[in-house]
Order: sequence, then structure tokens, then C-alpha cells
Amino acid sequence: MEKEWTKQKDRFGIVDVRKLTSNFLPGFLKKAGQVEVGDGICVVQTFDPVPLYPAMASLGFEHVTDKVSDEEYRAYFFRKEKKEAPFPGTGDAPLKPTALLNFKKIDNGLADIAVNFWNLTWGKETPAIDTKTKLLLSLANGVGAGRLRQATRELVKAYFLGVTVAELDELFSLLIWNGGIGTFASDIGPSTLFEAYQTIKNLEDKGKTRQEIMVLLREKFGDENPDVNVLA
Repeated sequence: MEKEWTKQKDRFGIVDVRKLTSNFLPGFLKKAGQVEVGDGICVVQTFDPVPLYPAMASLGFEHVTDKVSDEEYRAYFFRKEKKEAPFPGTGDAPLKPTALLNFKKIDNGLADIAVNFWNLTWGKETPAIDTKTKLLLSLANGVGAGRLRQATRELVKAYFLGVTVAELDELFSLLIWNGGIGTFASDIGPSTLFEAYQTIKNLEDKGKTRQEIMVLLREKFGDENPDVNVLA
């Protein structure tokens, strides 16, 4: 059934990001935050901007998307209610999958395939494995494959979703068990991943709240950090 607000979607302000190769999300979410209830905004992208949908939903937006052509998607967002994002500039979770923009630099069709695969893996409404557990599994797999950049991002997102220090302690014990003491000492111990883990432990010991810690994690281990950023 067509939503009543879609009859006015053609008057929404348009943000065309098709030629952008940098991370447009923080700036776009800031702009979206200024949209009044009852109004909307439209994003034009070369692929279906699936990862954007939950971020906008956390701000109180509904959406419909029109595929104009194989290289043009128009996602219309209508603000049904005003919600505040848990952390400014992140939408519903920090460290969005901005690496998808790298596929766009190669081929728009490839970017569309990558986005759909991401949605299949991470975007199910009723997943059999909860997202926090998926992130911990992805973290461990990233370490095993030598992708410590990915592992650091998964750690920050898992902590955002409520993973405890006790769970992280056991996870890092398993990393030592499976990878060996030598690998941990030479590769994991000096890494950004281990630094992020220690930051969480130390701040919790000092009595900081999860929200306070998340603010510091975003500042130190967000996309501005070259060891965490995934854009080419």
C-alpha cells in the first residue's frame, strides 16, 4: 500500500552523491537531522543505498526507493517523527560500511552486488544469529585472516551493541589459544585492535559509562583514524 507522504516526495530536497568517493554519511546525517517532521530528503546514488536505511530510521525517517536506471537510485526519506541518534553523526551505529564506496569506484553494477550481499549478511530483519554475536565472529575471523583493521571496527560496533568486557576477555583468550602466544605478542598486542580493547577496559575501570566510552572510541578509533578507515 502506497504511503500518503510519497505523493509529495518530488518536492523533497535532493542530495546527489553519485560522484562522491569520500564518506558522505556524517555530513548527510547532520543535514537530515535538520529536516522537520512532515518533510523529507532524497538521496541519489548509483546503487541501492541499503546501509543508509537503518541510520535514517534511527532518526525517525521512513523511506521508499525508486530505481530510475541501472546507475541511478533515488531514496526518498520522510521524517515521521523526530528521534535523536544515540551518538551524533553515527545514526544507529558507528562505523558504517563505507568500504562499499570502493566498489563504486570500479563498477556501479559491482557496487550494487556488494550492497545486496552486505544486506543479506547484516540486514536481515529476523536473523538466526544476533548482530552482536555476528560482530564477534567477524572480529575473530578478521584476526585470523590478518585483517586487524576490520577487527577493530567490529570491536567498536560490538561494544556499541552491549558486548561486555568479560566477553571481550574471553574472546581475546581464544585469539591467543587459536593463534598462538607468538602471534599475539608480535601482531595483535601492538595493534589498534588491542589498543581499542584496552581503552574499553581501562575506562570501565575508571567508572566511565558505556556512552562516555563510545564517544571516546569514536574520537580515537573512528574513520578519521588511518588504521581504521577503509576508504581508498
